[in-house]
Amino acid sequence: MKWIGVLSLVALSECLVTIPLIKIKSMRENLRRRDLLKDFLEKHPYRLSSKFYKQSNSEVTYEPMRNYLDLYYVGNISIGTPPQEFKVIFDTGSADLWVPSTYCSSKACTTHNVFDPRLSSTFRSTRQRIRLIYGSGIMSGFLGYDNVQIGSLVVVSQAFGLSQKESNKSFENGTFDGILGLAYPNIAFRGSTPIFDNLWKQGLISQNIFAFYLSSNNKKRSVVLFGGVDPSYYKGDLKWVPVTQRGFWQISMDSISMNGKIIACKSGCQAIVDTGTSLVIGPNDPILEILKTINAQPISSGEYIVNCSSVDTLPDTIFTINGIKYPVPASAYIQKYNSDICYSNFEGMVANSDVWILGDVFLRMYFTVFDRANDRIGLAPVVI
Repeated sequence: MKWIGVLSLVALSECLVTIPLIKIKSMRENLRRRDLLKDFLEKHPYRLSSKFYKQSNSEVTYEPMRNYLDLYYVGNISIGTPPQEFKVIFDTGSADLWVPSTYCSSKACTTHNVFDPRLSSTFRSTRQRIRLIYGSGIMSGFLGYDNVQIGSLVVVSQAFGLSQKESNKSFENGTFDGILGLAYPNIAFRGSTPIFDNLWKQGLISQNIFAFYLSSNNKKRSVVLFGGVDPSYYKGDLKWVPVTQRGFWQISMDSISMNGKIIACKSGCQAIVDTGTSLVIGPNDPILEILKTINAQPISSGEYIVNCSSVDTLPDTIFTINGIKYPVPASAYIQKYNSDICYSNFEGMVANSDVWILGDVFLRMYFTVFDRANDRIGLAPVVI
């Protein structure tokens, strides 16, 4: 399943606030990947611990993440006293934390870890109802408060959602329990403070920043870092890009080019840097132009495939941001399914939007720093 989406609708108390979020992947990819994912999990059971990481900087907290077939990245957190453990997607494309609960009646909750408020001495409930509508599913429930631990960091009285209903196969078949949002607080549940803001407000981190290293191989495991950066994950210097609109991590992009020709974003455009989306998403017409350039052909599922033998000859896609060129090779924007079928990792926006989404296809190439103190994003080529 491709982890993308269209719109999220957040219902807070009796008010409805519509917020565009890029999340759930298409069901056709979910069905196509299900057998592969099951086989992958049987061969590589989920085992993650911060002990795998050298603490090269004592002021930085390292939280390892597991890469599931380049679809999404999952790490561990715990909630409550004593702690109850969950696997979550660390997502810069949303601002809220939610997990399944014992009050959930959906099949998805029977296949995942669920939070039991009765077992936590520090849990505090509210009457605030929440509802998240994603492109391929809906989560509804209520808001609560409890202690949340990420690695060695413990946030006291953190707001989070407890699901009561999770619809659709995307949640049921996902290898994650919930989502931990890392976007700005103005798109969070009304009246709540996102977990990263509380990390800073409660004095748990020395710098108001976090960073991601997303790996597609086993040389280095994927990791999210809180409170600082680690230069061993990237080459050269970080190049800084100002955030143009608080909410999502939104920036200005100059252009997108292939073979020395600007092929999209010709007059400049806006882009969201989103660790919770696996693909590169854009407006339909420019995406079709890119697909035409790489000779991608549509199939009945709506996806686009290319001849696997041609991948080595396809051009880099160059994303120019704040005057700096960021190449993404065909080996990154083409996903090999088997020896005969290769899928494009470009997809058109379902919603009517001119904003691009730079998801994991882009981020696997570049170590990314999210600087809340200065409202900017830092990018540097990863050490592979």
